[in-house]
Amino acid sequence: MHIRDGIQPHATVRQRYDHLVSTGAVVRDPAQERIVGALDRLLDGLGAKRLARKSSALGWLFARKPEASGVKGLYIHGGVGRGKTMLMDMFFELAPMRRKRRVHFNDFMAEAHDRIQKHRQARKDGTVKEDDPIPPVARAIAEQTQLLCFDEFSVTDIADAMILSRLFSALFANGVVLVATSNVAPDDLYRDGLNRPLFLPFVDILKRHAEVMSLDSDTDYRMEKLNRMPVYVTPLGSEAERQMDEAWKTMTHGRQTAPDTVAVKGREIAVPAAADGAARFSFADLCEKPLGARDYLAIASRYSTIFIDRIPVLADGRRNEAKRLILLIDTLYDRQIRLVASAAVPPDQLYIGKSGVEVFEFDRTVSRLIEMQSRDWLKEWAERHDTSRVQAAAS
Repeated sequence: MHIRDGIQPHATVRQRYDHLVSTGAVVRDPAQERIVGALDRLLDGLGAKRLARKSSALGWLFARKPEASGVKGLYIHGGVGRGKTMLMDMFFELAPMRRKRRVHFNDFMAEAHDRIQKHRQARKDGTVKEDDPIPPVARAIAEQTQLLCFDEFSVTDIADAMILSRLFSALFANGVVLVATSNVAPDDLYRDGLNRPLFLPFVDILKRHAEVMSLDSDTDYRMEKLNRMPVYVTPLGSEAERQMDEAWKTMTHGRQTAPDTVAVKGREIAVPAAADGAARFSFADLCEKPLGARDYLAIASRYSTIFIDRIPVLADGRRNEAKRLILLIDTLYDRQIRLVASAAVPPDQLYIGKSGVEVFEFDRTVSRLIEMQSRDWLKEWAERHDTSRVQAAAS
């Protein structure tokens, strides 16, 4: 059991979900409740498996085979913003095991390929004997992880597609239980992909080892949250800081954030905080340092949402900062990047300089800052982000 955000610990996903409903954090949804029930049944199965392993000297042997333990995973598919990630996160926190991992599918597969390559090199060096890298890689993963939770399961890479059947057959044989969320049903994975018939056995393997459930809902809860989220907060002060922190928490789903770096032509741009495709900077980070178009483009290519804290009023004495802000907003606008900012004053009062081309160019910045606050912009951002995320995974 876990205490999170001041909420009392709960033993089941149902208790956690009901509490969120009672506090108004979520709206009760029958489609979500079906998934809640399935996740709690899986929690029961994992708990029984853990007890069997503890109570029997041979428990570990039987627990390593899903067929013997009777524990099937869960594959949840449905549209964007229906609550799949939220429900899986509740389940993951409550899962009664230490060897569990929640990871993006693409990150996991990149690690798997690295392990396979290292095994092949070790075979060349004569330090291992097995020619086939899949079984030892699967054993190594299973030693570290018995519950594997994937968010945004999407197969777009042919290298992934060609090894999934054998890799996951071996993982399941080693007792790994899978829980995954996806925008598509299993039968639609890797649709129109190169050599797809070689991938199809994986779909059958997945269906045998995971219950497939659809989360269909008429409401896009993510869009509702984002529509309520402040986009341009003014004036500066403690209330603006609070609203920015709340918006950041919403955008990153409350997950742990960490500093990051963006490499540009041998240099590194420091990112103070990043998570879930969002990055948070201060105005000083982006506009008081000698950054240019290439830097802003690299940032926009890396993140789909940019937070900028504490944009000040700019006068003639800060023309360089004004030029960078103009260029930054142009880049974010052109790349359809979502912007959340706090500023001293509304957009049309940000630049009070009386000379230079910035006086005229800033009119465009004002217009774009206003447009980027609109509901239409948010909708277009969400649609583009969902499409570009799939394209990015394929590149």
